[in-house]
Amino acid sequence: MKIIFFGSDDFAQKHLEVLVASSHQVVACVTQPDRPKGRGMKVVLSPIKETALRNTIPVLQPDQIKDPLFIKDLESFSADLFVVIAYGRILPAKILNIPKIFAINVHGSLLPKYRGAAPINWAVINGEARSGLSIIKMSPKMDAGEIISQADVVIEKTETAQTLREKMMKIGAELLLKTIDNIAAHNVALTPQDENEVTFAPKLTKDLGRIDWHQSAAAIYNLVRGLLPWPSAYTLYKGKLLKILQCEPLEKGYDGCQAGEVVGIDPEGIVVAAGQGAVLIKALHLEASQRMDAASFLRGHKIEVGFQFN
Repeated sequence: MKIIFFGSDDFAQKHLEVLVASSHQVVACVTQPDRPKGRGMKVVLSPIKETALRNTIPVLQPDQIKDPLFIKDLESFSADLFVVIAYGRILPAKILNIPKIFAINVHGSLLPKYRGAAPINWAVINGEARSGLSIIKMSPKMDAGEIISQADVVIEKTETAQTLREKMMKIGAELLLKTIDNIAAHNVALTPQDENEVTFAPKLTKDLGRIDWHQSAAAIYNLVRGLLPWPSAYTLYKGKLLKILQCEPLEKGYDGCQAGEVVGIDPEGIVVAAGQGAVLIKALHLEASQRMDAASFLRGHKIEVGFQFN
C-alpha cells in the first residue's frame, strides 16, 4: 500500500522505520517545519525528516495545515492510507478524506481512556496498572475515531513515563504493521468508542510538576515517575527549584510532622513526610547544578531533620 506518514518525534520515528522496512511504500512524510532549538538556536531537523532523507522519501513541512498548495501536494501522491503519529496538529476533514482508504492514528492508551496529548504520562501519574495502544480510523474530533486494533501494556510499579514510552514504541510499531497488513487484506472491523468511558490526558505543563507534600506518598511517587523526563516533579529548596528524579514511597507515618518536613536522613536518601506516609528521595537535580544521588547532594548541602520543603 502507498502510505503518507505524518509525525514529528522519535516515538513516531520508530513506527516510520518499521514501515520503511516493510513491503508497504511510504511515498511521502509530513512533519513540522524546521525550527531553531537550544541555547545556540541551531536549526534541528525532526526525527521524521532525518529518517525520510536517509531513505530518499519526499518531505512536506507546511506552515499552514490548510494551505491549498499543501493539500494539492498530498493529493498528487494518490496514497491509499495516511498514518498519523505524534504529528502535533489536528487534521481537518478535507485532509482526512484524501487517502483512498482512510487515515489512521496510533495513540498511546486504550481508548476511549486518556484522549489527548499526554496519555502515557497521565496513566503513570494516576497510578494505573495497565495501559496500551490503540489504532483508530481518524475523525475530525481528536482521538475519537473508531477503533481498529488495540494492544495491552502492563505498567510496572517502578515504571516511569520514559520507560513506558520506550516499551510502547516497540509494541506500537509491531501493532501498526500488523494492522496495515490487515487493512490491505480487507480484514478489519471498526468499533465505535464508548463516549461514556472517555477520560482525558491534557498537555503537560511545568506548573504540573510542583509537588504538593500534603498528597499521599503514593501520589507523589506516581507524579515523579509520570513526569520523567519532562517537565519533572519538583519542590523548592532555599528558593531554588529542586527536581526530584527518583524516589520511593514509604508507608510509615510520622505523627506530629508537617507535610514536606525532612524526618530522616537515610543511607539511601532523604526521608520527607507526606500527607500520608513519607517519601524517600534518592536522586535529584538542583537548578544550575547537575543530577546527583541524594548522598552526593547531602555532602554539598546541609539538610537536617526538621528542614521544610515547600
